[in-house]
Amino acid sequence: MAKQKGIIKLRGTIGDITFYKTKDGHMAREKGGVDAKRIANDPIFQRTRENGSEFGRAGRAGKILRASIRSLLLNAADSRMVSRLTQRMIKVIQADMTSARGLRNVIDGEAELLNGFEFNINGTLGSSLFAPYNGSIDRVSGAITVEFAPFVPAHMIAAPGGTTHFKIISAGTEIDFEAGTFVESHSETAILAWDMLPTEVINHTNMVTPNSSKPLFLVVGLEFYQEVNGSMYSLKNGSYNPLSVVTVSGL
Repeated sequence: MAKQKGIIKLRGTIGDITFYKTKDGHMAREKGGVDAKRIANDPIFQRTRENGSEFGRAGRAGKILRASIRSLLLNAADSRMVSRLTQRMIKVIQADMTSARGLRNVIDGEAELLNGFEFNINGTLGSSLFAPYNGSIDRVSGAITVEFAPFVPAHMIAAPGGTTHFKIISAGTEIDFEAGTFVESHSETAILAWDMLPTEVINHTNMVTPNSSKPLFLVVGLEFYQEVNGSMYSLKNGSYNPLSVVTVSGL
Protein backbone atom coordinates (compact mmCIF):
# COMPACT_ATOMS: atom_id res chain seq x y z
CA MET A 1 0.00 0.00 0.00
CA ALA A 2 1.39 3.38 -1.02
CA LYS A 3 0.19 6.97 -0.71
CA GLN A 4 -0.60 8.84 -3.91
CA LYS A 5 1.37 12.01 -4.55
CA GLY A 6 0.93 14.76 -7.05
CA ILE A 7 -1.88 17.14 -8.00
CA ILE A 8 -4.21 14.61 -9.66
CA LYS A 9 -5.64 11.94 -7.32
CA LEU A 10 -6.98 8.74 -8.88
CA ARG A 11 -9.82 6.42 -7.91
CA GLY A 12 -10.58 3.04 -9.43
CA THR A 13 -8.44 0.34 -11.01
CA ILE A 14 -5.84 0.65 -13.75
CA GLY A 15 -4.25 -2.65 -14.69
CA ASP A 16 -3.27 -4.36 -11.46
CA ILE A 17 -3.25 -1.17 -9.38
CA THR A 18 -6.28 -0.01 -7.37
CA PHE A 19 -6.52 3.66 -6.37
CA TYR A 20 -8.76 4.69 -3.46
CA LYS A 21 -9.29 7.29 -0.73
CA THR A 22 -9.09 6.69 3.03
CA LYS A 23 -9.08 8.90 6.10
CA ASP A 24 -5.29 8.87 5.81
CA GLY A 25 -5.31 10.23 2.26
CA HIS A 26 -5.33 8.91 -1.31
CA MET A 27 -3.78 5.44 -1.49
CA ALA A 28 -2.77 2.86 -4.11
CA ARG A 29 -2.25 -0.88 -3.84
CA GLU A 30 -1.60 -3.82 -6.12
CA LYS A 31 -4.44 -6.21 -6.83
CA GLY A 32 -3.99 -9.66 -5.44
CA GLY A 33 -5.14 -12.11 -2.82
CA VAL A 34 -6.73 -15.52 -2.71
CA ASP A 35 -9.89 -16.34 -4.63
CA ALA A 36 -13.00 -15.90 -2.45
CA LYS A 37 -14.41 -19.32 -3.38
CA ARG A 38 -11.21 -20.98 -2.21
CA ILE A 39 -11.34 -19.17 1.12
CA ALA A 40 -14.96 -20.28 1.56
CA ASN A 41 -14.30 -23.96 0.86
CA ASP A 42 -10.63 -24.94 1.15
CA PRO A 43 -9.81 -26.67 4.50
CA ILE A 44 -6.54 -24.75 4.55
CA PHE A 45 -8.55 -21.57 5.25
CA GLN A 46 -10.64 -23.01 8.10
CA ARG A 47 -9.03 -20.64 10.60
CA THR A 48 -9.60 -17.71 8.25
CA ARG A 49 -13.30 -18.58 8.05
CA GLU A 50 -13.52 -18.90 11.84
CA ASN A 51 -11.83 -15.55 12.37
CA GLY A 52 -14.07 -13.94 9.77
CA SER A 53 -17.18 -15.32 11.44
CA GLU A 54 -16.20 -13.93 14.83
CA PHE A 55 -15.13 -10.59 13.34
CA GLY A 56 -18.54 -10.27 11.72
CA ARG A 57 -20.24 -11.15 14.99
CA ALA A 58 -18.18 -8.48 16.77
CA GLY A 59 -19.14 -5.91 14.16
CA ARG A 60 -22.84 -6.68 14.54
CA ALA A 61 -22.59 -6.56 18.34
CA GLY A 62 -20.91 -3.16 18.19
CA LYS A 63 -23.60 -1.90 15.82
CA ILE A 64 -26.45 -2.85 18.15
CA LEU A 65 -24.68 -1.25 21.12
CA ARG A 66 -24.23 1.95 19.13
CA ALA A 67 -27.85 1.88 18.02
CA SER A 68 -29.01 1.54 21.61
CA ILE A 69 -27.37 4.85 22.60
CA ARG A 70 -27.63 6.64 19.27
CA SER A 71 -29.24 9.77 20.74
CA LEU A 72 -26.19 10.25 22.99
CA LEU A 73 -23.64 9.35 20.31
CA LEU A 74 -24.90 12.04 17.93
CA ASN A 75 -22.77 14.58 19.82
CA ALA A 76 -19.99 12.37 21.24
CA ALA A 77 -17.98 10.10 18.95
CA ASP A 78 -14.60 10.22 17.21
CA SER A 79 -14.00 9.20 13.60
CA ARG A 80 -12.49 5.82 14.52
CA MET A 81 -14.99 4.87 17.20
CA VAL A 82 -16.64 2.12 15.15
CA SER A 83 -13.39 0.27 14.50
CA ARG A 84 -12.24 0.72 18.11
CA LEU A 85 -15.52 -0.68 19.40
CA THR A 86 -15.30 -3.65 17.04
CA GLN A 87 -11.82 -4.45 18.34
CA ARG A 88 -13.10 -4.32 21.92
CA MET A 89 -16.01 -6.60 20.97
CA ILE A 90 -13.55 -9.09 19.50
CA LYS A 91 -11.87 -9.28 22.92
CA VAL A 92 -15.27 -9.84 24.53
CA ILE A 93 -15.98 -12.71 22.11
CA GLN A 94 -12.53 -14.23 22.51
CA ALA A 95 -13.19 -14.46 26.27
CA ASP A 96 -15.89 -17.07 25.54
CA MET A 97 -14.44 -20.23 27.10
CA THR A 98 -17.31 -22.60 26.22
CA SER A 99 -18.04 -22.22 22.49
CA ALA A 100 -15.94 -23.69 19.70
CA ARG A 101 -13.62 -21.40 17.75
CA GLY A 102 -15.64 -19.59 15.11
CA LEU A 103 -18.79 -19.87 17.24
CA ARG A 104 -17.67 -17.77 20.18
CA ASN A 105 -20.10 -14.94 21.00
CA VAL A 106 -20.80 -11.95 23.25
CA ILE A 107 -23.34 -13.74 25.46
CA ASP A 108 -20.87 -16.46 26.45
CA GLY A 109 -17.97 -14.02 26.40
CA GLU A 110 -17.04 -11.32 28.90
CA ALA A 111 -19.27 -8.26 28.35
CA GLU A 112 -17.61 -6.60 31.35
CA LEU A 113 -14.57 -5.99 29.12
CA LEU A 114 -16.60 -3.14 27.59
CA ASN A 115 -16.44 -1.31 30.91
CA GLY A 116 -14.46 1.90 30.50
CA PHE A 117 -14.84 2.07 26.72
CA GLU A 118 -14.58 5.69 25.58
CA PHE A 119 -16.68 6.61 22.56
CA ASN A 120 -14.74 9.82 21.95
CA ILE A 121 -10.96 9.67 22.35
CA ASN A 122 -10.77 13.41 21.58
CA GLY A 123 -12.47 14.09 24.90
CA THR A 124 -12.61 11.19 27.34
CA LEU A 125 -14.76 11.02 30.45
CA GLY A 126 -11.75 9.95 32.49
CA SER A 127 -9.91 13.18 31.64
CA SER A 128 -12.95 15.48 31.86
CA LEU A 129 -15.07 14.46 34.85
CA PHE A 130 -13.51 14.35 38.33
CA ALA A 131 -16.64 14.65 40.45
CA PRO A 132 -17.27 11.42 42.40
CA TYR A 133 -20.35 9.51 41.29
CA ASN A 134 -21.99 6.18 41.94
CA GLY A 135 -23.21 4.09 39.02
CA SER A 136 -25.29 1.00 39.71
CA ILE A 137 -27.37 -1.64 37.94
CA ASP A 138 -30.28 -3.29 39.77
CA ARG A 139 -31.10 -6.28 37.59
CA VAL A 140 -34.19 -7.20 39.66
CA SER A 141 -35.96 -3.83 39.35
CA GLY A 142 -34.42 -2.88 35.99
CA ALA A 143 -33.12 0.43 37.40
CA ILE A 144 -29.82 1.62 35.93
CA THR A 145 -28.77 4.67 37.91
CA VAL A 146 -26.02 7.23 38.35
CA GLU A 147 -25.87 9.68 41.26
CA PHE A 148 -23.66 12.72 41.90
CA ALA A 149 -23.29 14.47 45.22
CA PRO A 150 -23.14 18.29 44.96
CA PHE A 151 -19.89 19.47 43.35
CA VAL A 152 -18.28 22.68 42.07
CA PRO A 153 -18.26 22.44 38.24
CA ALA A 154 -15.19 24.62 37.69
CA HIS A 155 -13.21 22.39 40.06
CA MET A 156 -14.53 18.99 39.05
CA ILE A 157 -15.01 19.29 35.28
CA ALA A 158 -12.04 19.92 32.99
CA ALA A 159 -13.87 21.72 30.19
CA PRO A 160 -12.41 22.74 26.82
CA GLY A 161 -11.68 26.41 26.15
CA GLY A 162 -14.75 28.50 25.48
CA THR A 163 -17.06 26.47 27.73
CA THR A 164 -19.63 28.44 29.73
CA HIS A 165 -22.16 25.66 30.42
CA PHE A 166 -22.45 21.89 30.47
CA LYS A 167 -24.92 19.03 30.76
CA ILE A 168 -24.58 15.55 32.27
CA ILE A 169 -26.17 12.76 30.22
CA SER A 170 -26.65 9.05 30.89
CA ALA A 171 -28.35 6.00 29.45
CA GLY A 172 -29.26 2.54 30.61
CA THR A 173 -29.52 -0.12 27.93
CA GLU A 174 -30.49 -3.79 27.85
CA ILE A 175 -29.19 -5.59 24.76
CA ASP A 176 -30.15 -8.91 23.21
CA PHE A 177 -27.08 -9.48 21.04
CA GLU A 178 -28.50 -12.64 19.49
CA ALA A 179 -31.82 -11.09 18.38
CA GLY A 180 -30.26 -7.69 17.63
CA THR A 181 -32.77 -5.82 19.82
CA PHE A 182 -32.51 -3.52 22.81
CA VAL A 183 -34.44 -1.64 25.49
CA GLU A 184 -33.07 1.79 26.36
CA SER A 185 -33.87 4.83 28.45
CA HIS A 186 -31.80 7.95 29.00
CA SER A 187 -31.66 11.05 31.19
CA GLU A 188 -30.03 14.45 31.17
CA THR A 189 -29.68 17.42 33.47
CA ALA A 190 -30.70 20.90 32.51
CA ILE A 191 -27.91 22.98 30.97
CA LEU A 192 -25.84 24.01 33.99
CA ALA A 193 -23.38 26.87 34.45
CA TRP A 194 -19.70 25.89 34.50
CA ASP A 195 -18.80 28.09 37.47
CA MET A 196 -17.89 28.07 41.17
CA LEU A 197 -21.39 27.48 42.50
CA PRO A 198 -22.10 23.94 43.77
CA THR A 199 -24.66 21.86 41.90
CA GLU A 200 -27.64 20.19 43.51
CA VAL A 201 -27.65 16.41 43.96
CA ILE A 202 -27.91 14.84 40.49
CA ASN A 203 -29.69 11.49 40.23
CA HIS A 204 -30.54 9.72 36.96
CA THR A 205 -32.66 6.57 36.95
CA ASN A 206 -32.90 4.80 33.59
CA MET A 207 -35.37 1.90 33.54
CA VAL A 208 -35.10 -1.28 31.47
CA THR A 209 -36.85 -4.67 31.78
CA PRO A 210 -37.07 -5.99 35.38
CA ASN A 211 -35.40 -9.37 35.95
CA SER A 212 -33.74 -9.20 32.53
CA SER A 213 -31.44 -12.04 31.49
CA LYS A 214 -29.60 -9.84 28.97
CA PRO A 215 -26.40 -7.79 29.36
CA LEU A 216 -27.05 -4.36 30.88
CA PHE A 217 -24.97 -1.21 30.41
CA LEU A 218 -24.72 2.23 32.02
CA VAL A 219 -23.27 4.99 29.84
CA VAL A 220 -22.39 8.45 31.19
CA GLY A 221 -21.22 11.56 29.38
CA LEU A 222 -20.95 15.33 29.25
CA GLU A 223 -22.02 17.92 26.71
CA PHE A 224 -20.30 21.30 26.63
CA TYR A 225 -21.94 24.58 25.59
CA GLN A 226 -21.02 28.18 24.97
CA GLU A 227 -23.49 30.96 25.68
CA VAL A 228 -23.52 33.73 23.10
CA ASN A 229 -25.99 36.62 23.45
CA GLY A 230 -28.32 34.56 25.59
CA SER A 231 -28.34 31.49 23.31
CA MET A 232 -26.63 28.14 23.96
CA TYR A 233 -24.47 26.57 21.27
CA SER A 234 -22.89 23.13 21.32
CA LEU A 235 -19.18 23.82 21.81
CA LYS A 236 -17.16 23.02 18.66
CA ASN A 237 -20.01 20.84 17.37
CA GLY A 238 -19.57 18.46 20.26
CA SER A 239 -16.11 17.31 19.17
CA TYR A 240 -14.88 17.25 22.79
CA ASN A 241 -17.98 15.78 24.43
CA PRO A 242 -17.02 12.63 26.41
CA LEU A 243 -19.17 9.50 26.61
CA SER A 244 -18.13 6.28 28.32
CA VAL A 245 -19.41 2.88 29.43
CA VAL A 246 -19.09 3.11 33.23
CA THR A 247 -20.89 0.00 34.51
CA VAL A 248 -21.67 -3.37 32.90
CA SER A 249 -23.71 -6.31 34.15
CA GLY A 250 -23.17 -9.35 31.96
CA LEU A 251 -24.29 -12.90 32.71
